[in-house]
Amino acid sequence: MSQHPPTPSPTSPTPLSRRAFLGRTGALVGGGLIAGPALMGAAASAAPEAATAGTAGALGLAPADLEPLPLLKKMLAFDTQNFGDGGVTRPHAEMLKALWDSAGVSAEIIPTPKADNVHLVARIKGTTAAPPLLLLGHSDVVPVERSKWTVDPFAGIVKNGEIYGRGSLDMKGANAAFITALLRHLGEKARFDRDIIVLTDCDEEAGNYGSSWLAKTHWDKINAGMVLTEGGWFLAQKDRATPMLITVTRQDKVYFNLDLVADGTATHSSKPNPDSAIAKLSRAVARLDGWLAPVTLTPVTREYFSAMARATHDHSFKRAIELLLNAKTQPLRERAADLVVKRSSYPWLHRALLRTTHAFVIENAGYKENVIPSTATVRLNCRAIPAGQRPRDFLATIRKLVDVKVTLVGNPGETEEDALKRLDETSAKPPSSIDSPLFEAIRDSATKTYPDAVFAPALFEAGTSLAPWTSRGLPGYGVYPYVLNNDQLVTMHGTDERISVEALNQGTDFMYRLFEKFKV
Repeated sequence: MSQHPPTPSPTSPTPLSRRAFLGRTGALVGGGLIAGPALMGAAASAAPEAATAGTAGALGLAPADLEPLPLLKKMLAFDTQNFGDGGVTRPHAEMLKALWDSAGVSAEIIPTPKADNVHLVARIKGTTAAPPLLLLGHSDVVPVERSKWTVDPFAGIVKNGEIYGRGSLDMKGANAAFITALLRHLGEKARFDRDIIVLTDCDEEAGNYGSSWLAKTHWDKINAGMVLTEGGWFLAQKDRATPMLITVTRQDKVYFNLDLVADGTATHSSKPNPDSAIAKLSRAVARLDGWLAPVTLTPVTREYFSAMARATHDHSFKRAIELLLNAKTQPLRERAADLVVKRSSYPWLHRALLRTTHAFVIENAGYKENVIPSTATVRLNCRAIPAGQRPRDFLATIRKLVDVKVTLVGNPGETEEDALKRLDETSAKPPSSIDSPLFEAIRDSATKTYPDAVFAPALFEAGTSLAPWTSRGLPGYGVYPYVLNNDQLVTMHGTDERISVEALNQGTDFMYRLFEKFKV
């Protein structure tokens, strides 16, 4: 896909109050946008009464400014597309800094060596020297294919009770819930037992100056005792609305890339020959397209699927999970896994949680229409289950399956064996402990906000920016705090990305209750 320069972003030439930033969108929040009472369930009557005129007045804000939708709409208006080497995040950071300033919270923009690509660190001071809680939310988003969208991806359009926009799910929606929940507490004059750091980082989707660079250059500003970022999914029953399973991820899958490279004879296109690099590569792709890595269950994924079996109202799905968990041989496990995926309302997610995955993401071949090229390449993005199949074993299997060269893409200067050793170490790292104040707060908030759903720790099928903290032994967790149906889940990094406005509101209540655990 050809890459185009990012669309010019909004700018913030002078500091403005949060009300001035969000006032134009605040009027959109109201009953007309909220539909589908099944999602709220029993939690609706128990939701915190934080967004009141008195609470807003304590911060000098309008009541609507303490709702997540206006803030999310403002975030979505900033085009922070990251085409592979970082995005333009400064205008977005300046907007958030003005918001924190209006709430009396110290915030600092940290530039990176790339122009207009910045981090923002806000710190709410606590009453003790307890290790801080850090909220990690990235500001950059993946690119959009505008012609495929039914709405402007940077306009924050609301239709049929859903908010559309690049980043609405991943992860400006989560950022809006995190920040709004904290502002509600600040408006109530709440004080916390430790510092709360809100890091809005850049280069999460790609680039050289993400959280790892920030940790190397400014660790004192982000040193924390525990971290919460994107991750765990809030899943619905088969009716696509009723909360079923609320998860917090305590471990990410292991990320690595493989290149399939086919060589052939270059010649004039008027003389086709059987030694075509593109044809060889196509046969290799076809071979792998229908192949799946073996099913692997670890203690983390067993706990997840056990919780799913307790949570689902679908008896056939529950029975399939029980067959999977009780399978004594690999063939039985494979057949049961196929049944789980077939009966799941989230089939792509559950297939990814069961095995190492490989996805065809970039293809390169040819340079002129009258030349048969000598080389064709396709990149596979792979994600392995920690403590499951090792990346080196997956690589060895792929090499046996195809008749083209398979290359592990390592870091600059790494040999293949160096890269494999690094991946072995990552795969062997244990999940974050569930014995922490943050995990306890997440669990308690889930129980209160979604009383009829089951709560469970889980594996994240994707990746996060948690490594600078988890590599130091600090616990890191992930949540996307809104209930999603499968259609919404599939829009992550895709077309018409969106979440439910109602789910966003309830997720903000979830975050409000989570922060209550740290109040004094």
